[in-house]
Amino acid sequence: MSPASFVLAHAAHPDWRIAFARAHNQLQAQFAARRAEHPDAAPFTLGWCYLSDYYAANAEAIVAALRDDLPDIAWVGTDGIGVAATGIEYFDEPALVLMLAPLPRDAFRLFSGLQPLPLHPSDFVAHTALVHAEATAPDVQELLQELAARTTTGYLFGGLSSARTHTLQIADRVLDGGLSGVAFTSEIGLVSRVTQGCQPVGPQRMVTEGEGNYAIRLDGRPALECLLVDLGLDGELDEDELLEALSDTLVGLRRSGEGDRLAPPGRFGGETLVRHLVGVDPQHQVLAVGDEVAVGTWLTFCTRNPGAARADLVRIADEVRAELAASGECAAGALYVSCSGRGGPHFGAPHAELRALREALGDVPLAGFFAGGEIARDRLYGYTGVLTVFTTPA
Repeated sequence: MSPASFVLAHAAHPDWRIAFARAHNQLQAQFAARRAEHPDAAPFTLGWCYLSDYYAANAEAIVAALRDDLPDIAWVGTDGIGVAATGIEYFDEPALVLMLAPLPRDAFRLFSGLQPLPLHPSDFVAHTALVHAEATAPDVQELLQELAARTTTGYLFGGLSSARTHTLQIADRVLDGGLSGVAFTSEIGLVSRVTQGCQPVGPQRMVTEGEGNYAIRLDGRPALECLLVDLGLDGELDEDELLEALSDTLVGLRRSGEGDRLAPPGRFGGETLVRHLVGVDPQHQVLAVGDEVAVGTWLTFCTRNPGAARADLVRIADEVRAELAASGECAAGALYVSCSGRGGPHFGAPHAELRALREALGDVPLAGFFAGGEIARDRLYGYTGVLTVFTTPA
């Protein structure tokens, strides 16, 4: 165990006290091993706590227990319909995941609506930030852009809380609504990637006429005509047959000027936002999309494909490993925020998504949750996974 490595604990049980005790015992065993191997190692300072929504009603008690048990740790986190750890997912069951990092105390700062990140701080310069957000917060996209402007890189990573009952966030206390998280100075090295999990099924087309969330013409042709051509569908289908044929079709949107004109064959770049195809007007040949479709936007039709999702997940993990090797660094710990529509069911078997990551990254301590929307840069994504690895010299 490196003195810079994070430590990880996780457990599941209907009674949160039992799950907490099991996680506590895991941490204590790792603390003892670390002290024996590195007696002068830096103390742990920052902790992540991800709770399945079954524990939402117990969040106050859990955070109080964490603060009593580890009083010198600053805690951040949220709840989700699933939580994740290295090689394992707890989906739709009561579970918690804890991860601790030995970061310099002056290299990070917690923020929330009660303690916003300053726009022009004199004593702390935010380089990047982990964000947990409430999906129903008004103007969440604008809030993300405002927060990104308070960092020197504009790079955010994280996700929206997800729960069947009560969403919450943790930033040294249990919070409701808005944004919270932790900002990092440039002293904290990290590598981050987005995996889309969808496979393009046609060319990138330019929106040449659009209004609101309606795509009217693509490349100068009726939008529905382009869709039928790209998917190889018969134009004589009646409306019910057409809707059935399009049930698994989504669209990838990329603003003009973002990234290259053409992504590598068979996959999207990180700037692409995947959105639902929410309606079709056969009479006027118009498509309704679950986001604004401005003129000049690049649009590509796509499908959710488990094989492509796994391949793209492995790709981003391989890219992270290659970047670490090139810089002479190694992974100290990792965060992974995946869409609540992904996980085992989308990858073909329980834990398949997290096992694919472990196979590619190795046994790096990893914590995360299944979100109602994923955050990368200053944008809100869907159907994606956001992998962020904290680095340390090899």
